[in-house]
Amino acid sequence: MLYGLIAISVVAIGFGIYQSQQKAVSAQATPAQAQVAQQPGALISQRPNYDFGTISMAAGKVSTTYRIKNEGAAPLALDKIYTSCMCTEATLVTASGRKQGPFGMPGHGPLKAVSGQLAPGETALLEVVFDPAAHGPSGVGRIERVVTVETKGAAPLELGMVAMVRP
Repeated sequence: MLYGLIAISVVAIGFGIYQSQQKAVSAQATPAQAQVAQQPGALISQRPNYDFGTISMAAGKVSTTYRIKNEGAAPLALDKIYTSCMCTEATLVTASGRKQGPFGMPGHGPLKAVSGQLAPGETALLEVVFDPAAHGPSGVGRIERVVTVETKGAAPLELGMVAMVRP
């Protein structure tokens, strides 16, 4: 009987501690959520990942286009665009049709400056080209590449792509 009372007491105390921690977590989450809502911009892509499937090294370069959008309430200044590998290049195409780039991997030539901004709700295109032959015979197999778009005032946007490269 005594052990039963002790067990019930331990469970009740544990439940009380759990409830107080949950209230503390939700109280902390509210200011963080408000801070996110006040950020000047938020760069998104409805399709942040692309799978080329199986591609042939002999067939040459492949490309895809990502649509990026400023989901924030204020203009978003574009800062940097770069790729994770020398075999990948990205070109920015604004709504007016102006092209900037191609942008490549840091350390493989100078990084080109990005100029301009996206107004709230405005979209732009990022044309990405992958060259499966860039690494020669050692480039066969599964590849994963990333294009990063950095802005002033928002988290970086990473756009990923995968492919299975065959000779």
